[in-house]
Amino acid sequence: MNRNELLKIAENWFSSQNWKPFPFQKQTWNAFLQSKHGLLNAPTGSGKTYALWIPIVLDYIRQNPDYKTKHKPGLKAIWITPLRALSVEIEQAANRFAQDIGSGLTVGIRTGDTPQKIRTAQKKKMPDLLITTPESLQLLLSSKGYDKTFKDLNAIVIDEWHELLGTKRGVQVELALSRLKTISPKMKIWGISATIGNLQQAREVLLGPGSEAFENSVLIKAKINKKIKVSSIIPEKMETFPWRGHLGMHLLDEVIPIIRNSKTTLLFTNTRSQCEIWFQRILQKYPEFAGELAMHHGSINKETRLWVEQAIRDEQLKAVVATSSLDLGVDFAPVETIIQIGGPKGVARFLQRAGRSGHRPGEESVIYFLPTHAMELIEASALQKAVKNTAVEDRVPYLQSFDVLVQYLTTLAVSDGFFPKDIYPEVKSTFCYQALSDDQWEWILNFITKGSQTLQAYDEYKKVEIEENGKFKVNNRAIAMRHRLQIGTIVGDAVLSVKYLGGGYIGTIEEWFISKLNPGDVFTFAGKNLELYKVKNMQVIVKKSKQKSSRFPSWAGGRMTFSAQMSELLREEMFVAAGKSHKSVELKALSHIFKRQKKESIIPGKDEFLIETFKTREGYHAIFYPFEGRFVHEAMASLLAYRISLLSPITFSLAFNDYGFELLSDQPIDMQQVFDNNLITSEYLMDDLQKSLNATEMARRKFRDIAVISGMVFTGFPNKMIKTKHLQSNSQLLFSVFRDYEPDNLLFQQAFRETFEHQLEEGRLLMAMERIEQQTIVWKDCEKPTPFAFPIITDRLREKLTSEKLEDRVKRMMAQWENL
Repeated sequence: MNRNELLKIAENWFSSQNWKPFPFQKQTWNAFLQSKHGLLNAPTGSGKTYALWIPIVLDYIRQNPDYKTKHKPGLKAIWITPLRALSVEIEQAANRFAQDIGSGLTVGIRTGDTPQKIRTAQKKKMPDLLITTPESLQLLLSSKGYDKTFKDLNAIVIDEWHELLGTKRGVQVELALSRLKTISPKMKIWGISATIGNLQQAREVLLGPGSEAFENSVLIKAKINKKIKVSSIIPEKMETFPWRGHLGMHLLDEVIPIIRNSKTTLLFTNTRSQCEIWFQRILQKYPEFAGELAMHHGSINKETRLWVEQAIRDEQLKAVVATSSLDLGVDFAPVETIIQIGGPKGVARFLQRAGRSGHRPGEESVIYFLPTHAMELIEASALQKAVKNTAVEDRVPYLQSFDVLVQYLTTLAVSDGFFPKDIYPEVKSTFCYQALSDDQWEWILNFITKGSQTLQAYDEYKKVEIEENGKFKVNNRAIAMRHRLQIGTIVGDAVLSVKYLGGGYIGTIEEWFISKLNPGDVFTFAGKNLELYKVKNMQVIVKKSKQKSSRFPSWAGGRMTFSAQMSELLREEMFVAAGKSHKSVELKALSHIFKRQKKESIIPGKDEFLIETFKTREGYHAIFYPFEGRFVHEAMASLLAYRISLLSPITFSLAFNDYGFELLSDQPIDMQQVFDNNLITSEYLMDDLQKSLNATEMARRKFRDIAVISGMVFTGFPNKMIKTKHLQSNSQLLFSVFRDYEPDNLLFQQAFRETFEHQLEEGRLLMAMERIEQQTIVWKDCEKPTPFAFPIITDRLREKLTSEKLEDRVKRMMAQWENL
């Protein structure tokens, strides 16, 4: 069959579904059938699965004209997804087309949720299309004879590439692709990405800089104008002194009519803890939603998550409270409305969530923005403009991730072994390791065979043996088993299974939260009030509780910060608020807050950097407003506190949020001295930052993850996980040994590099400091806290007080300052 005849099959099938293919789908079909590689950039809900699955099937038909009578067995295509929740969706779409045209092709899923029985069956007979995750693909590379499994591989599709790019899971994918290119020379590589700022670089990372695949590739952009309508839920009454957390729940009654007027509504929260609280509060106040309201986040057991996803499709649910576990490309046609609770911290995330509604081509997406404090309405106003411009953030790819490379080489050694001369050029062909030197490569090889210079005396670090023919191989079965159990780059706190006393699995919870509870304490999890019975063998045994009051769990990953683009948008919106130009409804709603701010201080304009100082009974406050996100502010606060302490001995307590940071002391800061000595400067930034932040302590924490990923520290067997504090002490011991005896250890150095590049966003901090240097510094010595300062002060109190006491304390403070 020629290409036109093949394409006719696809177009006829589209007609039978009463659909019309988009131009980007046809472009992708054509490019794939011309044996090109590529990156497809298309919005959520626009038919991306069919853009790539259809040409994979058509290519199979072209190569096997007798496909209807003679099925050619073996794996032909892999579809990589970052979220297990997406795999069922992709499977259904792929099966529909494959079966309707009688291709005989089979589709299978292999993720962490796949039962052992199915995995064993797959080993004997692989499906034609395998939907899997980056971790499960690495596991396949760790099995004996993996080259036979992949020898007929014709295509690999990396879905949601923007989510993997900029993470170590993306590095895993780069390494897997470098191997598959060699053993599957006919393989075509395709990525699917929502809009990101650096699409061209995303293609380069996917295909390898300067590679044959890159030279023979295309970037296809879907020109679909997705209409997105953003509506802010503006409260009738707002305090002049806004503070985080209290406003959200006060707007609960505003949310209910929206839910009632929609077929299905998704309420997105930024954290799992917030998700639990909203689910519980809605049911408490509106019990009639019982059975129609569900919750979805990554710690809830798989069966419940899958049931919720299916119930949305079947229109059995009126609303679902969810986290980013439902962010990505799950196609829920009945979803009409999205409610975003609190600022999403990034434009890309906001657009992604908006795209969950009106999930049919041509339909308008409706997203409501519910602020959790008044200042977030400025974010809402900024997002209104961002939606029109659709310019979104870059994703910064990792470089020189030696821990992932150590894990990958051990994976190859566990399966069939490898010859370094064959693997080195493959590794060098990736974006992440393009600058890898011969010396660094030799160090890595030494590390996996001898355990580095200081660990040579310990056999447990000598995992890989060098055989007589020069092959690097793991021959010890115990080492191989432990390695397979630990493949992956997602390292969090140890998670414990939550189970009922009488049996029945509920989900997972982090050890650090449970460690604060005693038997008999009640906590809310997965929408249920549970009494802690006991903790045994890394399992949390619970009973149902009728007690009304309980604690909500929090997860360590709950802290989020503004993206660079979100910060820029926010600053621009502040300038609008400061001026007399046309203001949005959100900014108009905040007019009384802005009026009070101008009375006590100023709203900084484009070329101004605001510093406020005032005294309360807590001490002397100095508040700085870079509007750069909490992570940058954390670094900036430490930096400035350190520099001021060099002028005169003074100690500070620090507080920060996305808008600014506070230095609080028991003695006044001589601000004129700060200006005269040019302390707000980008000069000597890295030196001062290392001294101010105790970079060694931060790198020590980062090193724990590196030690786990590289396999230096073993996390334990299923249901017998090693406690977090033991993992911490094991990795800290190694860190100290390397610091004292082997400071040139690549993994030790990596901990410092990642601390500055990724955690402290070093590049962004430098740009922020350089921007501030160009601005006019406006110092306002105020009589009392301003509306802008208030959220930062209350955030510091939050660390010390329970929510009830905090609310009482804040009300007293507001009453005290309102009338002054």
